[in-house]
Amino acid sequence: MKNEFLTTQATYMYTFPKGVYLDTGYTVVVSDPELLSVVCGSNDDNLRVMEEYLGVPVLSRGNELTVASSNADTCRKFQLLIDKLVSLESASGNSGEFISSLIVGMDNDAIGNSVTDGIRIPHGIKRVYPKTEKQALFMSALKEKSVVFGIGPAGTGKTFIAVAHALALVLSRTVRKMVLTRPVVEAGESLGFLPGDLEQKISPYLRPLYDAIEMLVPPDVIKRMEDSRMIEIAPLAYMRGRSLNDSVILLDEAQNTTIGQMKMFLTRMGENSRIIVTGDPSQIDLPPKTDSGLLHSSRVLADIDEIALINLDSKDIVRNPLVKKIIQAYEQEKK
Repeated sequence: MKNEFLTTQATYMYTFPKGVYLDTGYTVVVSDPELLSVVCGSNDDNLRVMEEYLGVPVLSRGNELTVASSNADTCRKFQLLIDKLVSLESASGNSGEFISSLIVGMDNDAIGNSVTDGIRIPHGIKRVYPKTEKQALFMSALKEKSVVFGIGPAGTGKTFIAVAHALALVLSRTVRKMVLTRPVVEAGESLGFLPGDLEQKISPYLRPLYDAIEMLVPPDVIKRMEDSRMIEIAPLAYMRGRSLNDSVILLDEAQNTTIGQMKMFLTRMGENSRIIVTGDPSQIDLPPKTDSGLLHSSRVLADIDEIALINLDSKDIVRNPLVKKIIQAYEQEKK
């Protein structure tokens, strides 16, 4: 059976820097210079991402893009990537993160919308795309479920994605405010002895959340949100008795909640509200013989349809590559 892709395109021979000659290839012509620039990316970065994914060289010559392979599946994926980059160019811009996310969803239709849409934050600095399949599942769950748990080691992007989604909800006026909270095990949940008002006491503990916010929206937008009380900082110990309506509530470092604290937190959810919980079970700082509320809730809530539990692992680490090696080394030590 003929390769339908190879029969519809011209085949070229190219010389590589190392002097390796290839006499087969599948070529796509992109006649529009602007679209060609989008497909190739800055300094041909997108082509390098394609090469890594396809496992074969991808070449650019004039307005011709060639994948050096006669394999039908490889050619199909190459064509599909180019088609998606061209068709989604106006929505995505020229983003290396975008093509990486496209690759994540190539063989998984269930996460297709999360990959192509990403998280768009009104007035934001950039759109956020998933870099791994489980990140895409996390994004999809955030759009579909009222309560979402993102559970995994450091560097998997769970907090960054959670903050991006919360900002998108608030700045699109889907909810009125975002509430940021976490347990303060280091201070024994007693903040009274710390200097400053309540916000000044808890702010250092929520710095990772603010780091993510500052990467996603400009300073003037953050200032406007703070002045309009669209961002609220609330220590977990101070949330008892509240009912949080029209809000997205983000609990970070949830592995350090007790069972009672987690139950209290989850039942603060009011009308038109969403809850996002993130935590790393490998970094539990609770006193000995104290059960983690995160681990307990992931067991008892697993069968509730409106709740999603997404477990990320070391394969999803997108921070410095060395972080992945460090975490894997500690995981091996446990075994």
